[in-house]
Amino acid sequence: MSDSVPEATEAAEPVDVEPADDPAAPAPLNVPRTPTGNPEVDAQLERLTDADHLATDGHVEVYEDVHRGLRDALTALDARPGPPAPPSSYRNRS
Repeated sequence: MSDSVPEATEAAEPVDVEPADDPAAPAPLNVPRTPTGNPEVDAQLERLTDADHLATDGHVEVYEDVHRGLRDALTALDARPGPPAPPSSYRNRS
């Protein structure tokens, strides 16, 4: 048995090693989202997951878009079709 180390015949190529956990990289918050039963609201809440893959400066756009969608869904609740309102008994007096 020989204690000699064989010489390498080929030079080792450098390997790009990326850290598995980059603390500066965007990471999902994994906040649970409970369905509300309202498809419009649930779609807006699901849209929040888009922020999980963005840098912090990209969150504002997603949050504003979701807020706008939720506000529109809430406004739509007031605009549901129903019977027409009775005519006003108020008359303009001149």
